[in-house]
Amino acid sequence: MAAKTAEARLEERWRDILSVHARTMCEIDRVLHPHGLGASDFEVLDLLASQAPERGDQCRVQNLVGRVHLSQSALSRLIGRLEKDGLVERSVCAEDRRGVWVALTGKGRELHARVLPLQRAALARVLEERPG
Repeated sequence: MAAKTAEARLEERWRDILSVHARTMCEIDRVLHPHGLGASDFEVLDLLASQAPERGDQCRVQNLVGRVHLSQSALSRLIGRLEKDGLVERSVCAEDRRGVWVALTGKGRELHARVLPLQRAALARVLEERPG
């Protein structure tokens, strides 16, 4: 019986994590939607904005795959959409022609800076809530 109770507690913790994640993503989507972004779009812009300045806000696409919770093909589609909107630009890696760099454009940096406080406020609202 104790093993089942431990298993039930583990399952409850897992469902709590999923619930917090879903609420957080929905809230971020809600506040960013008027700016033409979703939570995953913002995550890519935020990761690129956090790159060292000497790298020019650029990152190899394959390095983003492990940091954004999307499949490689979904990430490629998202980057394509951001590129079409003028927020990022892609270039082929000179050292490895199979590699692709993605970098923020000026428009992408400006939009990221404008919506960053909205995303952080959404995180604070959802993650600082205390269960009833």
